[in-house]
Amino acid sequence: MTREDAETYLTQAGQCVDGDFPLLEAAIACALHEDPSRDAQAARDLGEVGVDRLTQRLASESPEEALAEAMAGDLGLGGDLFTYEHPDNADILAVAERRKGLPVALGVYYLHVSRRCGLSVQGVDFPGHFLLRIETQEGPLALDPYAEGRVVLPSELTRRALHAGLTPNVADRLDRLMAPAPDRAVLIRLQNNIFARASAAGDFARAERAALRRALLDPLDHRPWLDVAAAREGQGALAGALQALAQASSLDGGAALAARAHRERVRLKLN
Repeated sequence: MTREDAETYLTQAGQCVDGDFPLLEAAIACALHEDPSRDAQAARDLGEVGVDRLTQRLASESPEEALAEAMAGDLGLGGDLFTYEHPDNADILAVAERRKGLPVALGVYYLHVSRRCGLSVQGVDFPGHFLLRIETQEGPLALDPYAEGRVVLPSELTRRALHAGLTPNVADRLDRLMAPAPDRAVLIRLQNNIFARASAAGDFARAERAALRRALLDPLDHRPWLDVAAAREGQGALAGALQALAQASSLDGGAALAARAHRERVRLKLN
């Protein structure tokens, strides 16, 4: 898959309704868009092995136990405790090879495998740390893919929410803390992470690619184009930055003051 092929695939994925969003394949396309020279088969194979292991475990274990044991025990997926900031932790192909990564990258595999096995599992866009929500006979449970799929108790959810800066009246609302996120939002969160890390490192070319992937995955959102513009400006590509700002303005009806102010600043640089 070339970078252009990846962009075509992500454009098509961006048109899908949430229930039909191809999470794993779209995540693979994102990784190949970053580096098209790689082979994605190992990532697909990992998903198939996960389906096989989880199917076997569901015959004798509860859904939450089976999922955690299949993904963390059988497949060896877990958090990178020592090199958390390593770029590979946010790359779905590298995660398949290293068997470790960020919570949201690991979560892509959890979600893909569990859905294939008929479980009701969704991502939770929890502040600071991505989680999973699994429906059980006793009610929904929160799972942490970074901590080998362990159950996160309600008291721990509240503690984490307070630590992330949420107010007490929000941190006590488990219905809000565990609100399910669509698969598209899961993959966009992963690209947001890549964008933030690349921008902080001054790697504006990589930041631009991550922002562009977000724009393709959510074609009605103007905000990724603001980040594309910022990344292009960081590379000195001012004409390209203006094009991205114009796209942002067209998507939000011209109401984004930030886009207009940014556009004028870039124009002054051009002059």
